Amino acid sequence: MSIPGLLTAMVTPYQEDLSVDYLRAAQLAEYLCDHGSEALVVCGTTGESPVLKPEEKLKLFSVVKERVGGRVPVWAGTGSNDTRATVELSQEADKLGVDGIMLVTPYYNKPTQEGLYRHFKTIAERVQLPVMLYNVPGRTSSNLLPETIARLAEISNIKAVKEASGNMDQVSLLKSLLPDEVVIYSGDDSLTLPLMAIGAQGVVSIASHIVGPEIRTMVDAFKRGELETARRIHLDLFPIFKGLFVCTNPIPVKEALNMMGEGVGGFRPPLCEASESEREFIRNLLNRYQLI
Repeated sequence: MSIPGLLTAMVTPYQEDLSVDYLRAAQLAEYLCDHGSEALVVCGTTGESPVLKPEEKLKLFSVVKERVGGRVPVWAGTGSNDTRATVELSQEADKLGVDGIMLVTPYYNKPTQEGLYRHFKTIAERVQLPVMLYNVPGRTSSNLLPETIARLAEISNIKAVKEASGNMDQVSLLKSLLPDEVVIYSGDDSLTLPLMAIGAQGVVSIASHIVGPEIRTMVDAFKRGELETARRIHLDLFPIFKGLFVCTNPIPVKEALNMMGEGVGGFRPPLCEASESEREFIRNLLNRYQLI
């Protein structure tokens, strides 16, 4: 199976009462596949994983896998800051037939590098699934260092790293330490092309909800060696890459999808809707790209 270049970190749609809209989740998964996504990540940060119950996550994994599992790999976001709970959820996801699990670095409890190593090692050894590590220090206050990832890469089913540290030197070091079979993905849309230049295979994207075909074209162009085409697309999309962080993710992308008629509902507390000025910014951004 070829290595996907564009994975989308799916938002979680809600009904008016903020219950999960599973039918809409399946429809959104299909929409994303029709618009450039080569794999989906369900219940990551963009999917508001901290406010989803385990049973809600498992049902989301199931409905998305059932709808698009024949077309693209479906990765389950099963990570948390509790090793035992993560093992249990990962094993249940495995039973559902997902294609892999994504494990975020534990948040709030700030483990040491040895603690991080033991956390991920314990989970990886308790499942048969491929594992993607997710390093996002801005969200977790824990930075999974390249040397620790290199140790973890010795575990056979740790296959990928989503890198969202924003530190190019760190990713350069990481690439130099990892075997080629462990794939690096950008965790930031705006850094996709720069990170591909130092060896990343693509991106776990947020912006692909709304400009998926363009991002797919950029990634594919780079892989074909069409650097000027890839650079042109990157620069054209840069305002939308950054604009979708006008406030906390996933607020802007869900607001954008709603404005585009791809209704995904609201937000579970403690997240809330964008302010009127932020909504106006998002609306102007979508108008600029003729998306509404």
